[in-house]
Amino acid sequence: MPDTVLALRGLTKRFGQQVAVDGVSLDVPAGSMLGLLGPNGAGKTTTLSMATGLLRPDAGTAFIHGVDVWADPAAAKARMGVLPDGVRMFDRLTGAELLRYHGLLRGMPEADVVSRAGELLEALGLADARSTLVIDYSAGMRKKIGLACALIHAPRLLLLDEPFEAVDPVSGETIRQILRGFVASGGTVVLSSHVMELVESLCDRVAIIAAGRVLAAGTLDEVRQGQPLQRRFLDLVGTHALGTESLSWLRSS
Repeated sequence: MPDTVLALRGLTKRFGQQVAVDGVSLDVPAGSMLGLLGPNGAGKTTTLSMATGLLRPDAGTAFIHGVDVWADPAAAKARMGVLPDGVRMFDRLTGAELLRYHGLLRGMPEADVVSRAGELLEALGLADARSTLVIDYSAGMRKKIGLACALIHAPRLLLLDEPFEAVDPVSGETIRQILRGFVASGGTVVLSSHVMELVESLCDRVAIIAAGRVLAAGTLDEVRQGQPLQRRFLDLVGTHALGTESLSWLRSS
């Protein structure tokens, strides 16, 4: 597809005998927001880590705007903004200092860094914490400063691992508005989440992954097939139903 921004081709990763990602292939077209759904341990974070150059795949590769992430990592990474999950920040910097570091690392002019950092801190409700060390930020504030770092160089592709985790409802709505505006201007977003309602209300495309394999991918309507997304997800992934007598001791007598 000529308008494909992110193309994953046969991504595979093993940890010992455990296959974490098993030949994942996926296309994400320009101007879309794709929600990557899956149960715990499905391979979502491992897939995103390989797609962004944080984790080398055992097989397969990823292309950003046609650039191979592993053959030309500098060029590929210049085209994307990344919010990883569980990767430690330089948290002995203040919020403003961290944004300045990321902007200068991207080769941005200092004046642009300062201007954009101020706008991002204001938009994400972090202006009052600009001089606070990131180590003293709450979990939700860390998510927001991480998103600001991913956005400061104005990439056309965002890859976000659990961007709404630990974020309060007001901040969550702010992030939704920023992402919707980003996509409306031609940007592309890939985000992972456990929250079906969030993906269903925010994303126009969905990929469901379990046991390291893509079970369904396409537009929201194509994946849902006339069902609520959660029902479709459970049908694909499977559920573990407790027997009628299980946990009977929890019931009032």
